[in-house]
This record gives sequence, C-alpha cells and structure tokens, in this order.
Amino acid sequence: MQTAHEIVSMMRDVAPAGRERLSPASQRRLRDLTGSLAAVRPGARQEHARFLATGQRSMDLPSAELDAWLRGRRVLVTGGTGCIGSALMALIARRCPGRLVSVSRGVTGGRARCAGADYAQADIRDPRGLAAVFGEVRPDVVFHVAAQRDPGLAERDVHRTVTTNVFGTRNLIAAAAGSGVSQVVCASTGKALRPYSPDVYTASKRAGEWLLSRAAARGGRAYSAGRFTHIMDNSIIYAKLLRWCEGGVIRLHNPDIAFYVQSALEAAQLLLLAGLGADPGALRVHAITDLGWPVNLLDLALGVRERSGSCAPVYFSGYDRGYESQPFPGLYDPLTAGEVSPLLSGFEANLAERAPGGMADVFPLRTAPASAPDERLRALEEVCGRTREPAQVRAALDELSWSLLDATLGAVPRQALVRTAQLTAPHEDSLSPEHERMLDAIRRHAGPVNLRWREFPGSRAPAGQLVSADGERARRAIS
Repeated sequence: MQTAHEIVSMMRDVAPAGRERLSPASQRRLRDLTGSLAAVRPGARQEHARFLATGQRSMDLPSAELDAWLRGRRVLVTGGTGCIGSALMALIARRCPGRLVSVSRGVTGGRARCAGADYAQADIRDPRGLAAVFGEVRPDVVFHVAAQRDPGLAERDVHRTVTTNVFGTRNLIAAAAGSGVSQVVCASTGKALRPYSPDVYTASKRAGEWLLSRAAARGGRAYSAGRFTHIMDNSIIYAKLLRWCEGGVIRLHNPDIAFYVQSALEAAQLLLLAGLGADPGALRVHAITDLGWPVNLLDLALGVRERSGSCAPVYFSGYDRGYESQPFPGLYDPLTAGEVSPLLSGFEANLAERAPGGMADVFPLRTAPASAPDERLRALEEVCGRTREPAQVRAALDELSWSLLDATLGAVPRQALVRTAQLTAPHEDSLSPEHERMLDAIRRHAGPVNLRWREFPGSRAPAGQLVSADGERARRAIS
C-alpha cells in the first residue's frame, strides 16, 4: 500500500500548485487519489470531531471579580452583533450592567439579540457617527470587537481593511477619550505576534495594537487586549470546506498545515479576563495559555468529506496572498515557546506572566518612542483619503509596518535580540527578502555580536535542536 507521503506527491504531480482551474481529467485523477489518501489517514474522522468539540470549550472566570467590575456600569461593545460580540454581550448581561449597548454597522445577521440591551448603528470608520454614539451612551467600559477579520478578503479589499482595522481603532480611541471612558478592552489576533508581516490583515491588526499601546502610554484610561486564534464558531476555512464538499474542489494551501482553534465563548471570556487584568500606563495583551494541540487541516478536510459523503477532490493549490507560508525562523524562542501561549512571540514571551487563575498569559506591549511610525501613519491616511487603489494603500501600510518593526525592536532587550539573531542565523540561506530585512534590522538594533551559541546564558543546544514538544508545535502551527 502506498504511503500518505507518496500519494500526496502523486497529487502534486497531477495538479501542480498555482492553478486557478483544473481540467476534468485532473479532477478525476485527484478524486481517485483523494480516496486513496483518505484510506491511509484513518484519523481524519476523529480530527473533524475534535475540531467541532472545540466549540464547547470555555474558561473558568473569577465570577465575584467580574460582578464587582461590571455591575451597574455603562458598557458599550463595538461589533456586538457578530460572533464573538454576541457571545460577549450575553456574558456581560449576566453581570447586571447599568446599561449595555452594541454599536455596529448592522450588517451581521442571524444571531440572537441580547435581552435588555440597546443596539445602535454606526461605522467605526465614521468618527462623527461613532463619537455621537459614545456621547449619548457615556460608557464607563468599552469592548472593541468590530474589525475586518478575513485575511483573504483583506488582500482583495485593502482600503476597507485598513480604514476599519487601523483608522477605526484610532477613531475608537478618540471617541473614548472624548466621552470620558475609564477602560477600553480590545480584540486582537494571534497573527499580531509577528514583528513584521507583508500581509494586509496582519499588518493592520498589528498597527491597531500599536495605536492602543500608544494611547495606553499617554494615561487617562486603562487599555488591555485579548489575542484570538482561529474561532471554530465562525471558521472561514470550515465554511469553505462544507461548500466545496457540496460540489467542487477542496483547495488546501499545503498538506502540512496545522492551526490552533478556540471557541467564540473562550474569546469572549478572554476579553473579560483582559478587562480585569488592565493596568493604566501600558497595553496589557492577554492570550489563552493552553490552546490544545493544533488541528491538522488535511485531516479536517478529509473528515468533512467523509461525513458529508462527498467525492470532492483535494487540490494543494499553494498559499494565497494573505497567508504566510513560512514563519520567521526566530519568531519563537525554544526556551520559552512551550511555556507560554503560542500567540506570543519570543520577544513578548520574555515579558509574559501568568494571569490570575492560570489560564492566560499577559505581557505589556512596548515600543520605543519614534517619529517614523507617526509620519508613516499620516502618509497612510493621506493615501487612503485620495485613493482606494489597492497597490498604493498596501505600499503605504507596508511602510508603516517597517517603521513599527524598528519601534518594536527598539524596546527589546539587547540579549533577546542577540538570541533571536542566533536562532535565525542557521536559516539565513533560505530566508525570504522580507525575512532577510527583518534579520538585518534585528542585528542593527542588537549591535556588534561575537558570541557563539554555547556562550548564551541558559542555552543548551544549537538552533533547530533545542525544541520541546510544545515548542515544535508552536513553531509549526499557524496562529
């Protein structure tokens, strides 16, 4: 019997990556090979069941502390009609707030509204409309969940993604300051752990975290954030798998993809925990410590195919824009990757501590004072104001991203920079141009380095060999 690796190689020979359309003959051959692949991967059904079971996961929250924090307070949730926003609204309502209000564009449907809550309509991209809602509600606490969340869509609709995730966040900060809000809790993404990314979604959310951290540093109100990974309840890829299995081709980027998953309830609970963990003066970012073993995408696809009775062929199409094929080699430090949430980078893990209750890690997001990010932000705003042309907006966002990389590295201790450079060095010959530039920036901020690996405090083996089971998982999985 052929092995899974051999069958995958045959599938790639039949239909190489990068094709928009497949011939009928290729589809027939892929369909036969997909059946053979399913036969030698008997764990697909269990992987599918494990993925679905993630939707039932929850966190154990400190009920008394939440009651004391939210009871009688005016609470506003942006994006309260969405998947996570709806779950959050329900959790807050149980804490007897003085008033609970959702503000959203009103385009999300199919989710039950929270009894006793008010629902306002405004676009976070509209500063006047948003300020009007804030002025009427006068909230004590704001949860900012509204965002453009689809990495693939972000690459096609660059302008709307940037104006929503970057300038919408800036509008939120301004509205909170103008209406006397005491605390802001924001939803972010595990993809923001990347110090730099050319992907529009990741870059826009990282810029949003920077804006929040800068607002927190100014004082006046407490800011905190929760980083999420793939949400099972509104999974983009799962919806695609179901659609493809109804009649079409199952298009997977790669046969080796694994990704972390959490439930919408966990995400909403994490935001509540982040609210309790806020500390004036710094943006404290929270992420669930144990996300379980990542889900294998190929097995998930085969499991969906089997359960639906579909004969759809699997095609390994290569990576679409917006999805990183290879992470930066120095993104995780093997000495810490197995001890903290995989949604924290090696730089961030050095500052992390366990949140009360032990279910999440939290770190203060820091950047060095610099004028370049503000200049690049103004340039991005000017570009967005005069054109919706994707290439121009993307280029301006990329300039902001590189300036934020420098600001980030400027706040990282030199020893951590040196260690990251050493972790990356063995992969130097295979780095992408973006990763080469990242390494150059890290070395520039680290200064002259003449140390060998064994001279690093606490190091025990060369890069690529010192990897715990959890560390290996963190390095390979998609956040």
